[in-house]
Amino acid sequence: MSIIEERHSASFGAGGSEPYANALRQNAAESLFLHETNRGELTSRVTMDFAKWNADADATDLSLLRAVTGPVLDIGCGPGRMVRAAMELGLDVLGLDVSPTAVELARETGLAVVEGSVFDPIPAEGLWQTALLVDGNIGIGGDVAAMLRRCREILSPNGEIVVEVHEDPSRDHTYIGTLVDATGAQSAVFPWAEVGLDRLIEMAELEALRPTQAWVLDGRSFCRLTTIR
Repeated sequence: MSIIEERHSASFGAGGSEPYANALRQNAAESLFLHETNRGELTSRVTMDFAKWNADADATDLSLLRAVTGPVLDIGCGPGRMVRAAMELGLDVLGLDVSPTAVELARETGLAVVEGSVFDPIPAEGLWQTALLVDGNIGIGGDVAAMLRRCREILSPNGEIVVEVHEDPSRDHTYIGTLVDATGAQSAVFPWAEVGLDRLIEMAELEALRPTQAWVLDGRSFCRLTTIR
């Protein structure tokens, strides 16, 4: 099975009993680890900042949101910190996530969040002004070009994508990953990708997207892409 095909059968955070869902339910302070797999063996490891996802939006998040226009679609919104912050700033916003647990917890706090994949039909396609892909969510599905193409489809004619990119500008890495928690519990495998600014810009231009801004704030790197008509 190719990474593209596998995108449709597995996804980061899907399911209700894997480490991500368990950590959400327990409001766990421990980190989750994203491992690359190679023929079933765990290789490289990235520490996922789970505590940040479960907390309120920080100053960097708020700075980003103050510079966008609604309606905003937060792709891979998790328990909804960016959705909550956007709502408090008066933006029209909807969160989207494949995790039933994340969606349930977000809705319990009154947030506008729907369960589903961005690669499936979503509400108000073609009307979104801003698509958010922060916290590494450009990697959803393991195909950055496909994600950019899909975002362009759901945006309004003058819409934009705000992407958080890898700190290495030349990074372009696609792999099969798995989430592991501090106890060793492991999720099903899923396709994932990491991309830096230079490679993102190259891919974006092929998808009729124009880079209009790139910046680094508090150690995080971002890029703004606008649709070309």
